[in-house]
Amino acid sequence: MEYIQGKHFSITDPKNTNTVIYEIIKNDHSKIKNVPKYSMERLDTIEELRNEGTKRTYFVDIPKKSGNQLLFLTFGNGKVTVNQGVLKDDEIKFVRKPVPMKFDTIYKNTESEYYKEYNYTPNMKRQISIVDPENGEEVKPILYYDNKTNEIKGKCKLKPNKTYLAFQLRLS
Repeated sequence: MEYIQGKHFSITDPKNTNTVIYEIIKNDHSKIKNVPKYSMERLDTIEELRNEGTKRTYFVDIPKKSGNQLLFLTFGNGKVTVNQGVLKDDEIKFVRKPVPMKFDTIYKNTESEYYKEYNYTPNMKRQISIVDPENGEEVKPILYYDNKTNEIKGKCKLKPNKTYLAFQLRLS
C-alpha cells in the first residue's frame, strides 16, 4: 500500500481571477556550491469550474515540520495581489503586510510579436519568472547558445500592448 505524504488545500477564485502559488525553498549549500540561497517552485494544481468561479486545489509534495513558505499571486481586474504565507500542519497562515515590489515596463508600439532577450545563467543564480496574468501560466524562455559571448541565453516571446508580471526572488 502506498503512503501519500503530501498536503493539499483549495482556493475558489471568482470569475476573471486566477491565483498562482509558488513554494519558496531554501537551498542546501552543503552539497552544491554557488547556488542561490532560495529558489521557487510552482505548486501543481487541478481546476474545477464552479458557477461562482474556479476552485483550484494546490499540492505540496513534501510538507516540512517547520512549515512550507508560500508566495501567492492573485491576478484579476488588471492588477496583481501579492501575499506570503506558511503551510504548517493543516493550516495556512498569511502575512499581514504585502511584500514591496519594484516594477519595470517593457513597451513596444508595434502590433507584431517580438522577442525580449535577457541573460540566462544555467546555475539559476537569478531565477526570474514571467507570468501571463490572463491565464496564470509562466512564459518559458527558449534557450540558445550565443557563440559571440560564449553564454547560454534565453528569449521570451511577448506580445505587444499586453501586460505581464516579471518577478525575481531575492531574499536575504
